[in-house]
Amino acid sequence: MEYRKLGRWGVKLSSIGLGSYLTYGFKVGEDAARECLRAAVDAGVNFIDTANAYARGAAEELLGKLLAEYRRESFVLGTKVWAPMDTGPNDRGLSRKHIFEQCHASLKRLRMDYIDLYQCHRPDPETPMEETIRALNDLCRQGKALYWGVSEWTAEQIAEANGIARSMGFQPMSSNQPRYNLFWRVPELSVFPLCEREGIGQVNFSPLAHGILTGKYEPGAPPPPGTRAADPDQNAVMMKLYWKDENLRKARQMADLAHGMGVKPSQLALAWCLRQPILTSAIMSGTKPDQIRENVKAAEIEIPDDVLKRLDEIFPPPQGPGGV
Repeated sequence: MEYRKLGRWGVKLSSIGLGSYLTYGFKVGEDAARECLRAAVDAGVNFIDTANAYARGAAEELLGKLLAEYRRESFVLGTKVWAPMDTGPNDRGLSRKHIFEQCHASLKRLRMDYIDLYQCHRPDPETPMEETIRALNDLCRQGKALYWGVSEWTAEQIAEANGIARSMGFQPMSSNQPRYNLFWRVPELSVFPLCEREGIGQVNFSPLAHGILTGKYEPGAPPPPGTRAADPDQNAVMMKLYWKDENLRKARQMADLAHGMGVKPSQLALAWCLRQPILTSAIMSGTKPDQIRENVKAAEIEIPDDVLKRLDEIFPPPQGPGGV
């Protein structure tokens, strides 16, 4: 396993991280989750990503129970705040009230004294940026969070947040968690360049495009039973963002390139993300230990120039103004 610094900061994360969206505490029970976590740890994974909103706290609760079996210093745990956690007017967003209450709730669910990386799950236009940054800085000063970051913020929002932190003498942002994969390369336009200048590490989610890039699906055919695409409890985002015959054809072309290299399509998709020097960790998941063992091997793959060129032809780099 390769370990990369989180931007300019001293902490090092495994280049492949383990995520828990739609899996642990939701579709994957305790015994299976324990086996998946063990497979990841045995392969050298030290970055575990979750969120308070995943299964309304159940993902944090299960991970807290399972991670208690490991030495706390051996892993880097990231969780998030922003999403609605109940029906009240203050049960969502990035107000000081919600951030403090959800940090303490996450710590309780995770059975931990501190969170390594506390992330703003999405921006909150209804809360002044200064209020959010001050709350995060206070949590860092109290030792309840060691580093803070954001997810799916624009380059402009990231620049504003870091500017406020600097002007107030606060701890700057350490990480950004963008959606980034072969289908969605928009962060290359402005988010990655800005974060490189600011020393902000990237821990990208959805490197496999919700499983479309695993090679499981065929154009013009229904999803195979037992896959995420066939499960209405899990496939809403996949169907909305990626489920088009054109995308399935592109994924099939990518799979053919992977097979030509002697690797799995998921491994090539992850290795493609990791070609970015600014990327600290690509977050994968899995419902079975064998999936975990297979995906972590992506950290060892070097992609030939001719394959990278062909991938650029199939999945063209973005053009135009930047975004998330």
